[in-house]
Amino acid sequence: MKLKYFLIGVFTISLLVSCKSKKKLAEKAENIRKEMVIKSSKDTLSNSISNTTAGNSTIKNTTLAYIETFKDAAMNEMRVYEIPASITLAQGILESSSGNSQLTKNSNNHFGIKCHKGWEGGKIYHDDDEKGECFRVYDDPANSFRDHSLFLTSRSRYSKLFKFKKGDYVKWAKGLSEAGYATDRRYPAKLIALIEKYDLHKYDTEVLGKPFEIVPDANTFNHIVIKGDTLYSISRKYGLSVDELKKLNGLNSNDISIGQTLILSE
Repeated sequence: MKLKYFLIGVFTISLLVSCKSKKKLAEKAENIRKEMVIKSSKDTLSNSISNTTAGNSTIKNTTLAYIETFKDAAMNEMRVYEIPASITLAQGILESSSGNSQLTKNSNNHFGIKCHKGWEGGKIYHDDDEKGECFRVYDDPANSFRDHSLFLTSRSRYSKLFKFKKGDYVKWAKGLSEAGYATDRRYPAKLIALIEKYDLHKYDTEVLGKPFEIVPDANTFNHIVIKGDTLYSISRKYGLSVDELKKLNGLNSNDISIGQTLILSE
């Protein structure tokens, strides 16, 4: 009988030790799993940051390549439809992130043109102003450039743009915004900044057969104050708010003077 109780006691102790060992092993395994999850998350974040940085660098480095690739298409559209090549290129750079946006890569859509009523071509759905919006798909980038021209020339709200002096990219940039091409209030300033940074207006002058003149301080989009200018009128002209204009120029008041140079883009 004593032997029986002794064996039961040994078995119980062994069972308790075994349970504790299993519990420790389980805890250790769980800790290892958590460490792996944390490490995986850090690696994912690191890769995300690395990819984002690389992506920004790629976009910056490929803008010139984008211009070189599509300048002839933009000039050809200007010859046929009288849309400044500089505007077409600037819109393409801005809307497609120099050809690097996922929408552009997946659809050859360089101008963010949505399906709209009556579109019978290919479609792709992409989050923009709203989730899952319908965008046009093209077999070739050249078709996107042509459809951009047709889009602007076939809609009455853009008709006044074709009355501007040929090659007047400043009025075109402002006119596109006023006609509702984009919801970003700074759209005109962004387009003009791109045009003057990369001298895109030289393609306008080439089409028009005029001599090209480099814009001073082409890397920064500026406005020189003239008589009658106010911060409000200047902000309205370039699609900025008064506060944005003041912040860009470090102004503490609304006072400006004739001849003063105001920066309009970072």
